Amino acid sequence: MRTVLVTGPGGAGRTTVAAATALAAARAGHRVLLLTTDRGPVPDAVLGTPLTAAGGDARTPWAPPVEAAPGLWAARVATGEHFRAVAADLQSRGTSLFDLLGAAPLDPEELTELPGAEHLALLAALRAAHTDAPAGLLVVDMPPAHDTVRLLGLPEQLRRYLRRLLPPERQAARALRPMLAQLAGVPLPAQRLYETAERWQAELTAVEEILNADGTTVRLVAEPGPLAADTLRTVRAGLALHRCRIDALVANRLLPGTSPDAFLAALVDAQRTAHKDLCEEYLADGITVRELPHLGRAPRGPQDLAALAAGATLPAEAAPAPDWPVEDHRSTDGILVWRIPLPGAGRETLGLVRRGDELVVSTGPFRRVLPLPSALRRCTVSGAGLREGELRIRFTPDPDLWPRNS
Repeated sequence: MRTVLVTGPGGAGRTTVAAATALAAARAGHRVLLLTTDRGPVPDAVLGTPLTAAGGDARTPWAPPVEAAPGLWAARVATGEHFRAVAADLQSRGTSLFDLLGAAPLDPEELTELPGAEHLALLAALRAAHTDAPAGLLVVDMPPAHDTVRLLGLPEQLRRYLRRLLPPERQAARALRPMLAQLAGVPLPAQRLYETAERWQAELTAVEEILNADGTTVRLVAEPGPLAADTLRTVRAGLALHRCRIDALVANRLLPGTSPDAFLAALVDAQRTAHKDLCEEYLADGITVRELPHLGRAPRGPQDLAALAAGATLPAEAAPAPDWPVEDHRSTDGILVWRIPLPGAGRETLGLVRRGDELVVSTGPFRRVLPLPSALRRCTVSGAGLREGELRIRFTPDPDLWPRNS
């Protein structure tokens, strides 16, 4: 299944562009599922169809889809229902732990979603859509851009935490648990808690595979302007750090080219200048720029959406993920160079820390822990530089670890 994740700065029109993208694909003959986390009235107004407000469970975390147009089904991610279902399941698996602590589980009516529940529900919806939804294309109306970048790195981050808290080598001690419980005189946490952790690992791995799949792309939405350009550069660097592919930049709410009104003419000129700069930046990197006009009003209903869909079409194929090559310069400079594309990153916001066999790379507010390729684990970091949107990290072979005949 092809997946398009639509995001952008807050207020840029993500929901409208996601709906227009989904409608354009449905008109091209695709069977499309549009998912949104927006619990406000905007998705209903844009689609001209009221979405179901409630429903969903841990397995299918969205309300029942409604047909918004031929070939296009839309649904709201059921954040609250998903949270309550997962929390209830976790409580049932941890009964012995509650007994050990002398605590009483929460009743279903007490379970209200916590901060971050929306992100977990959305990740669960991504996986469920790929396994259960009968669609050929999934379009997701994502949270604002900064939150989306963090969400895309969440499966990898949570898997890392689980491995540290419940390392695989400790699983061998399971057979000793009944004996340890007798010696301690109290019941130990149930085996099902460990099984739950394993299940989470499997589910997070599945979501990570979807996000890294060749058919998954990000569609950026922006209303051209100086602030949008700065935000997009930061977000683009964060997406690149997670090796996300951008299929297009959608310039939204473009004003008409001319206006006799001096005030509007100044706005048009400022927007046109910002749009020109964005086009030059993205087209130079081979990223398509789509243009959607300002309708003079908030888009509402099928006719307005149809007017925008023509400019929101998808490319025939998703762009491949950029390579992160390791170049061997030992014969000339005595070093190896790891090249990591980070378009949009600035030197002043980059961070680099070696930690054992890992490299912690940060750009702006985003950070990722990268496992080093095997050859680089036997090297020391000797320098780094940012050139033409690419982080180039220099490694010097450690003579005590590097094979002498190489």
